[in-house]
Order: sequence, then C-alpha cells, then structure tokens
Amino acid sequence: MNIKQKVEKLREQIHENDYKYHVLAEPSISDENYDKLVKELEKLEQENPELITPDSPTQRVGKDLTKEFKPVEHKVPMLSLANTYSEEELYDFDRRVRV
Repeated sequence: MNIKQKVEKLREQIHENDYKYHVLAEPSISDENYDKLVKELEKLEQENPELITPDSPTQRVGKDLTKEFKPVEHKVPMLSLANTYSEEELYDFDRRVRV
C-alpha cells in the first residue's frame, strides 16, 4: 500500500468512526484507538502536504452531531486531558492546569 492509499484508508476509517460516534451515538473503537488513527493521518499529511485535502478529518470541525446530546452550561471551565495516555502526560496536564 502506498502513502496516498494509506492516507485515503485512514480518512475513510476516521469518517466512519466519526459517523458512528457523533450521529449514531454508537462508538465502535476506543478513544485511544481513534486518536491513534488521527495522529497517524496528521503525521502522514505533515510529511506529504501535497496529500492534504479540504475534506480531510485534519482540516475540518465535526458536523452532523446527534440531537440526543443536550447543550450544557458549565459553571467551571472544562479542561481537557488532550488525549492523555501515559502517567507523564497526566503530570504535564496537572502542571498546565495549575498555572
């Protein structure tokens, strides 16, 4: 499989999982595995910018969200762990939110 085919396959997988998660509210892979797909696509696009397209998951914000989720106003700002998967990343997050 060449780089272009790999990028297209990753985009297809991400689009499919976006639909399952955001529209059907039925995720089929873990957040960690989803994040790995996105990071792999980002890396390939950085290394091969000629393959970046406007419809790439790296170039757009999600849409077509399910109506099952109701808007919520948070009294305290939500802070993200930013796809944290290791103890070191948790400590980094803790340092960032304490500033």
